[in-house]
Amino acid sequence: MAQRARSRNDLKPRALALHSVASAADLGATAVYEDAAYYSKAYRNRRRDVEYYVALALRCKGPVLEYGVGNGRVALAAAQAGATVVGVDHSASMLDDFKTKLQQQPREVQRRVRLKKGDMRRTRLKQRFNLVIAPFNVVLHLYSQMDVEEFFARVREHLTPHGRLVFDFSLPRVAELTVDPKKTYGSPRFRHPTHGGIVKYKERFEYDSLRQILLCRMEFTPVDGSPAWEVPLTHRQFFPEEMRALLRHNGFTWQQWTADFSDHAPDADTDSIVISCATKPPRIHA
Repeated sequence: MAQRARSRNDLKPRALALHSVASAADLGATAVYEDAAYYSKAYRNRRRDVEYYVALALRCKGPVLEYGVGNGRVALAAAQAGATVVGVDHSASMLDDFKTKLQQQPREVQRRVRLKKGDMRRTRLKQRFNLVIAPFNVVLHLYSQMDVEEFFARVREHLTPHGRLVFDFSLPRVAELTVDPKKTYGSPRFRHPTHGGIVKYKERFEYDSLRQILLCRMEFTPVDGSPAWEVPLTHRQFFPEEMRALLRHNGFTWQQWTADFSDHAPDADTDSIVISCATKPPRIHA
């Protein structure tokens, strides 16, 4: 199914009060994924994590389950390399874009991918996997303790006895969580793939310290004078020892932590923490 072409009228201002953020159905968890073309443009140079997860998938015996498969940034590369991937995502726009990309691939690549629209906290596939992955901050859309417990329960249901979950998340930094929510941070102008024109881009950040939720307001202002719009993005901020305890509480007693898609241990300069975990020690450690 081809994704419907989006017009300028689809890009409308979005408003989100931080106090309204409560679950993965909120605007801040979905809005950024409605525009697959912009998402692809924004993250086209993010490759290190793709290479990392593709290598894991190729070492895995059998298919890989990817939560937050989106429009295939990781999964398509894995399928092209020879791995079989089952992808789950809540965004119809991203999945439609992925299907369009798959139509342009050889049949053997298409056969290696199966997609399922669904909530990662509740979707059941009646299949077990040696490897489950959740790349690029997928877990940061788990805003409450119940969200976390439901997600980890689904992961356990889909893992083989010695299978493992591998995911990454950005390390919270206090300096970034205490910025003035009225202050904007800009970047160079660029041509927006959906709007079609040149836009100015700015970000503003607001942090709810009680629920540990960071709201990023992405502001797009066309230079041709057409209406500006805002896209909100909300991320739960997990601190390392908190995540370690959550994993153990949810049955993942074996854990291996590394930094920035490498074999190095995390330190104060780490950007993304990568966790490989299992309910039992894996037979083969990658």
